[in-house]
Formats: sequence, C-alpha cells, structure tokens
Amino acid sequence: MLPFWQRTGSNHVLVNLDQNGFAEDTGDAILAQTTFTRNSFRPGYDIVTPPVLGPLNVELWTRIPPIAPPKRKYLFSFQGFSATKSSLLETLKQYFYNMRTEVKYDKIYVEFNCEYVDQLFERTIRDWALCYTRETRRKLLRKSTFVVIFAPINTTYDSTFSFQTRLYEALESGAIPVVLGGDRIRLPFEEVLDWRKAVISLSIVRVKELLFLLKTMTLEDILAFRSQGRMLLERYFGSMQTVLDTLLAVIRNRLSIPPRPVASLSTGEYDYYPSNKTNRVKAFPSRNFKRNFTVGLLNGYEQWNVWGDPFALYPQLPWDPMMTPEPRFVDEAVAKRFHRSCKSLAGDRPVEQFTVIILTYNRTKMLAKVLNALSNLRFLNKIIVVCNGPAKPSTIDWPTSGPPIVRVHGSGNSLNNRFLPYHLIETEAVFCLDDDDAPKRDEIYFAFKVWREHRDQIVGFFGRNYEWDEKGNAFVYSTLYKIERNIENTIQCEISMVLTGAAFIHRYFLWAYWRVLPQAVRSFVDDHMNCEDIAMNFLVSHITRKPPVKVSTNLSSKPDSIKNAYDKLSNDKFHYRDRDKCLQFFTKVMGYNPLLTTHYRVKSFAKKPLYKQI
Repeated sequence: MLPFWQRTGSNHVLVNLDQNGFAEDTGDAILAQTTFTRNSFRPGYDIVTPPVLGPLNVELWTRIPPIAPPKRKYLFSFQGFSATKSSLLETLKQYFYNMRTEVKYDKIYVEFNCEYVDQLFERTIRDWALCYTRETRRKLLRKSTFVVIFAPINTTYDSTFSFQTRLYEALESGAIPVVLGGDRIRLPFEEVLDWRKAVISLSIVRVKELLFLLKTMTLEDILAFRSQGRMLLERYFGSMQTVLDTLLAVIRNRLSIPPRPVASLSTGEYDYYPSNKTNRVKAFPSRNFKRNFTVGLLNGYEQWNVWGDPFALYPQLPWDPMMTPEPRFVDEAVAKRFHRSCKSLAGDRPVEQFTVIILTYNRTKMLAKVLNALSNLRFLNKIIVVCNGPAKPSTIDWPTSGPPIVRVHGSGNSLNNRFLPYHLIETEAVFCLDDDDAPKRDEIYFAFKVWREHRDQIVGFFGRNYEWDEKGNAFVYSTLYKIERNIENTIQCEISMVLTGAAFIHRYFLWAYWRVLPQAVRSFVDDHMNCEDIAMNFLVSHITRKPPVKVSTNLSSKPDSIKNAYDKLSNDKFHYRDRDKCLQFFTKVMGYNPLLTTHYRVKSFAKKPLYKQI
C-alpha cells in the first residue's frame, strides 16, 4: 500500500502503462490509462492517455513523413482482423469491399483477413486485431491519405490499447484518422486537445457517407488536418516524459494552477560598460508575469492547440490582449502609460522600450561604430553585446553616454547565441543586429513602431525568398525578391523571410527557438555556421502562420552600408550552397516549408503630412 493512500487514495494519480485496465478498485485516485470501459471511466476525473510508442534514442521527426504532398497512393486504407461474428460486421466488410471495386479514380486498400496478427497486443478484449508488424503497418499508412479506425467491437469499451495504438500510428505516419463509431469513444487528453482539427469522427450509421465526405476534402484541408495531427503527436505523445508532462499539465489545468515560469538564461560572465553611464531616456522594463492566472483562462485553447506549449508560463506573449480606447482617456492612471503624439509612441499599446542584441566576433572597430550610432536612440532600454570570439572586445571607443551596454561572453562560437533568452532582457521587443553596421536611428525607430502593431511577426529591413529548383526537386535560397511579370506586365515582388541581422522579434520567440524548434535545426546551424535567421523565420511562421513584415522608408530608400556588408558575406561561394541545404534540411525536419510569401511592406509617411499622401 502507498504510504499516503489513506484507504480512499484521494490526491493520488495512478498511471497504468499496461494494455488492460486496472482490475482492482482504485478508490478516489485519478486513473490515467489507455483502456476504459464506459462504466469505469469517470468524466472530468479519469484521463485517457496514449500508449507510449515513441522511438528510443531517436528524434521523433526522423520517423514522421513529410506533410506534403497532400494526396497519397490510397484515398484510405484499413487493415484489421476480428474473429467476432455479427451481421453488422459482415455488412460493413461487404460495403468496404464493394467500395474498393466501385471507386474509379481513387485507390482504396481494405484487408479484413490478415495472414497473421501482431502478437505484441493482447486480445483479451473483443477488438480489431492489428495486422502484421508495426513497420509493415507504417509502410501502408505512409501511402494512405486517410486511415479508417473502427471503434472497439465490444461496445462497453470507450477506449482500448489497440484503438489508441492505431490512432498513434496514424498520426506518426501522417494518415488522417477517420474514426467510425467516434460518437462513443474517448481520445487522449480530450478535455484540453481539440481533436476535431486532427481526426474525422463519424457515427457508424453514417458509414455510407464516408466516401463522399473524404472526396470533398480540399488539398488545403488535408494539409491542415495532417499538420495539426503532427503537432499533437510531437508535443504531447512523443515520449514517456512528454506523456507524463502532458498528464500533469492537464491536472494543473483543471485546478487553474499556472505552470512554472519559464527559465531565462543566467549568463555566467557579463559586465556593464561603464557602470556610471548616464542615459538620457529613463529605462523601464516591460511588465512581467502580469497574466499568470488569466492566460490559461483566456488563451488556454491556443496554449494547447495552436502554440503547443502549455508547459511554461512566459513573462509576456505576443498575443496578450489590448486595452480598449476608453480607459486611455478617462482613467488618469492608465493614460500615463500611453502616448498620443505621432512623434512619440502613439498607438493602442502602452509606451515601452526595446533591447538591442548584437552578435559579434572579433570586429572591434565595426562594433564600436555600431554602438556609437545607437548611443542616443530613443526608447532603447539596453544593448547586449554577445561576444562569440575567444576574447572580449575592447571598450576603448565605446560610447560613454546613452543606454547601458552589457558585454556577455558566449559559451562558444555559435550563431544560435543570437537568440538565447538572456535574463538581462527586460523588454518584450528585441532588436537583433549584426556588428557590421546599423540602420539610421529614424529607420530603427520607425521599424519599432511597426513592430508594435505586428508583435507576433518578424519585422525587419531586408527581405529574402525561396525558389523551387525543378532539376533538384527541392527548395533553394533566393537573395532577390521573386520577380514575375503577370499578364498586365506589372512587377510583383514577394518575400518570405527577413534577415535577423536587423530585425525586431518578440522576446517569446527567443524561448520558442529553444523549446519548440527541434534540436536538429540548431545543430545544423552550428555545423554550418549559417542559417540561424532562416531557422527563426521557419519557427515564427510555423507558430503563427504569418509572413514577416518588411519595412521600407523614405528616410533612406536603401541602407547601403548594411547592404554592402551582407554582399561581402554573400561573395563566399559556399554561402548560398549552405543556405540551400538549410532550407532543404529544415523543411525535412519540420515536415513542410512553413514560410509564407507576402507582397506587403510598410513605408514611412514621415516626410509628408498625412493629408498630402492620400
């Protein structure tokens, strides 16, 4: 007996990894397992968990096929065996066999009589047995756009190990699950996960509508279902640790207890320069952890089903709600936090500052020039200089006035250090900058104002795009905007990325870079010393499904100094080849290319009054 069981088992959670449910009475303990009968499951109390089938010592993405192309060889497939005899089952089998021969333009794979069944699964419960081995099933599922999963034959069961295994294998193979009898089954963690976006659920009496419904699915719908299923698999079912973390998060969600605050990186070695510097603009940090309780109430759905990260509490989010206009004018305490002048930070967000992060490597003179250019920039909280070189850069020519400068010595020469969530960052807005040169102050200030209205997007100065290489059958990197001439002979320019050598991003994405982005991507960046900007663009577009924002301005139509610096880097004959490889490898790891193209760009109206621009 457990030491704190106290007869009833209150305040206990029993996790059962066996294929069958607990035979004995579990009292008042919460029961988490895959197998439940209708009478044994207590809604709002017990929890259906997925089987732990994730690969050991192998990253999960290596087991998952790409999301695209949407259509596969078979429209749908089913493999299973049941020794149970009933008129309903015989009618279903005959209907599916007839469907296979009647469909003209799509292939259907149906097999009700397996040569052998998977002996790894116990058959003490009347259910559809799994055919062959797991690898054999995966080969078929990878060729299937949809896969039919029948509810347990024994109608007293709401969930079985065999059923949940079929669901897991379908998600792992990118076959969209179609659950027949879905009106009487329970899915893993269903009280927080919206399975309607990943699984098609039909009552068994609607089986004759199956073919019609599947054939009406658009290619975009198929990709959306498959993408959502992959997100659920990777975030909540991928390993034993992931399943247990999700289980605890579900219980915490029931009790409205916020998760643990996300950990910032406490740099081991850093110093301020100089310690007695005077700043003409008073530094004030963004308000931290102001929605600890309400973020789960107002954004709980998105936490679980969109961002895929209910496991940590962040100081701020790009999606934090805005205040309505009235309090800004009638409440003096609120009005103090807002500006009304266009020369300042007028807008729907309170006045705030931003942090500059500069990644440098043994370029002392260039770095000093950039720091002096930024020294009196308005609304600048601080400058963090991340030193990737073996020695700290000299501070002889650094500015002696303006915002504080923090010199951080990186743990190694890694481009990923640009996106470390340093504890020194106290603002939501982060301006990532190379040590070559900086845009003009008015340009940075304008880009900051634009970012305030596009907080969940990357806002930068230099756009890039990708192309499709017909010969190589793969994506390749493009430095120029994609130029095409339409039938009216007008030029269309598209971008899908902005370089993070001069771009604003939200602080949240620094954590997401390390928590959401697969380790394989960051390792690839280190191995090739390239493409951290592509990785960040992939990440933000993957989470938000939005393109970046390119800032154009009349103040300086083309920041030549930075353009020249990038051109020097681009002269390296291996530079573009490596970036082609990055696009292709990142697409493989993510399962698809998340980048979205846009024609949209923002231009400053600073030189003309608004009425003259209309």
